[in-house]
Amino acid sequence: VVIGGTAKGAGMIAPDLAPHATMLAVLTTDAIVPAADLQAYLDKSLNQSFNSISVDGDTSTNDCVFALANGAAGAVVSSPNDRAVFQEALDYVCLQLAKMIVRDGEGATKLIVYKVAGAKTARDARQVAKTIADSMLVKTAFFGEDPNWGRFLMAAGKAGVDFEADDLDIDINGVPLVRSGQATGTDLAKVAAEMKGEEIQVWLNLNQGNYQDIFYGCDLSYEYVKINAEYST
Repeated sequence: VVIGGTAKGAGMIAPDLAPHATMLAVLTTDAIVPAADLQAYLDKSLNQSFNSISVDGDTSTNDCVFALANGAAGAVVSSPNDRAVFQEALDYVCLQLAKMIVRDGEGATKLIVYKVAGAKTARDARQVAKTIADSMLVKTAFFGEDPNWGRFLMAAGKAGVDFEADDLDIDINGVPLVRSGQATGTDLAKVAAEMKGEEIQVWLNLNQGNYQDIFYGCDLSYEYVKINAEYST
C-alpha cells in the first residue's frame, strides 16, 4: 500500500490539533482502513509531528489535517503487524511534512530541532521544548548565529516547569555549551560555527526525571517581519 501527503503552512504556525488553525495537510492511502481506525492512527501521529512544530507561536483558526483511504490497493490493515507497519509509515509521512512546513516558514533560514530530556513528566518535557521553540529571543539568536545560552535558560525558566537551573545541561549539535547551569568554557566561535547550518540540533537536559520530548522550530529573520508588515487583510 501507499501513504502520501501534501501540506501548506508558512506563517501563523503553532498547530494545536486536539484529538480530532492556516496550516492544512491532507494524507491519502490506498489501503483498506476503517474510518475509526484511520482516525486513531492519525491522532497518534499528530502529537509527534504537526502538534510539535512552531514557526511563530501563533495558532490560526483553521488548522486541519485530513486522512483519506480509498481501499484501491485491496489490502486490509488488520493484523497486529499490519497495524504497526501502517502506523510507522504514517508517522514518517506526517513528521516529514511537518518538518517541511517549518523549513518553509515565512523568512525561515534554519530548522531547529529541540530535544528536551530529564523532565519529571511528559507534560514538563513538552512545555519546556515548546516554550524554547516559541521564544523570539531564541529564534533571533539562531538567525544571528549567536550562542547566547542565557536565552535558552530564560525560555526554559518561563515554561512554568519546576527544575533547578544548576542542574541544566545544554548542547548544540553535540557541542557541550552548558553543564550544571554553567558555561563549559567551549570556544563560542566553535558553537557559532555549528549554528550556520540549515538544520541544528539543540539538546537540553533538565536532569530532573526520565521524560523527554522533541519540538521543531525555526529562526526569525528580517524577512518574516517584512512579509507580515507589508500587507493588510
